[in-house]
Amino acid sequence: MKRISLALAFLLSAAAPAFAHLNPDEHGSFSAGFSHPMFGADHILAMVAVGLWAWMIGGRAIWIVPAAFVGTMLVGFALALAGVPLPFVEPAILASVVALGLLVAVAVKLPAGPAAVVVGVFALFHGHAHGGEIGTAGELGYAAGFALATAILHAIGLGLGFALSRIFGESDRRAHLLARVLGGLTAVSGLYLMAG
Repeated sequence: MKRISLALAFLLSAAAPAFAHLNPDEHGSFSAGFSHPMFGADHILAMVAVGLWAWMIGGRAIWIVPAAFVGTMLVGFALALAGVPLPFVEPAILASVVALGLLVAVAVKLPAGPAAVVVGVFALFHGHAHGGEIGTAGELGYAAGFALATAILHAIGLGLGFALSRIFGESDRRAHLLARVLGGLTAVSGLYLMAG
């Protein structure tokens, strides 16, 4: 129960207001890119939910779904750098928090391919936001930083799922029930961010 309480505390603390992003002139392009998803509650919640959902689906989705998010996010980043506009970037990012939380809360089981497409749609907007806030950072270092941070957040979501399985056993329904509760908390946090 202590581990579950810590996981819940982590997710709830992620709903706190975002910190300022690091200045690339002072901290370097990689650090600025790494900090971008790590200091935004919307990015943290969505990316952890991607990992948790991939764990719930299981099988090949464990690596395909997070990889699709990171890959498509880099496409969105490239579109932003190329000056290709995307409509409603910030509302789409907030909607991704709610939608991904609901996918976990409802325990939607899609095959890996369609699940990758779902997360990819949201990832495009997350990547575009990263590109829109690059400032003076170098593109490659910045992209490497936010891609690594995103992969770490996905791994945290996967780790939460595997920790629940280990605590309760692979076939115990309580693991999935608690994951669904975390998904519900994520969706509620997304609604809170929308209202703020």
